[in-house]
Amino acid sequence: MTLVKYRTPASAASPVDRLASEIFGSDIARFFGRDGNSDFAPRVNIVETAEHFRVDVQAPGFDKKDLKVEMLDDTLTIRGEHSEDERKEGERWTRREFSRSSFERSFVLPKTVKADAITADYVNGVLRLTIPKAEESKPKTRSISVR
Repeated sequence: MTLVKYRTPASAASPVDRLASEIFGSDIARFFGRDGNSDFAPRVNIVETAEHFRVDVQAPGFDKKDLKVEMLDDTLTIRGEHSEDERKEGERWTRREFSRSSFERSFVLPKTVKADAITADYVNGVLRLTIPKAEESKPKTRSISVR
C-alpha cells in the first residue's frame, strides 16, 4: 500500500508566514500569535498480514458521523471534519483553538485487495480499516519432496 497524498485542507500557511519563517526561523509565528497548533493530520499505522492490510487512523475527538471513508478506483480516502460552535450567553472567548478540525488522507491500494470487502470500525478514537487480500495474492505454502 502506498501513501499517495497527505493533505490538511485548512492548513495552508500564507506566503508571508512562510517567508518570515524562512528568514527569522519557525518561532517567528509565535510573535504574530500563531503557535503551530492549527495543523492537524492524524497519525496512521499500516500493518500487513497474510490475509489483509490493517490501517489504524488516530482520530480522537471525532464521532463516527464525522468520518467518511471512500474508494475511487484504487484510491482509498479517509476524511474527517467536526466543529464545535456552541456558544453560551454571557461567555467571551479569550482564546479558542479547537473549534474546527478537519483532515484528509489518501492511499493507493494494490490491485490484489478486495475493495468491496473493506470494513471500518471506530473505537476509542481510532478508526480501524481492514482491507482483505484477494485469494491469489495470499502467500501459498507447499511442500516439496526431497529425492
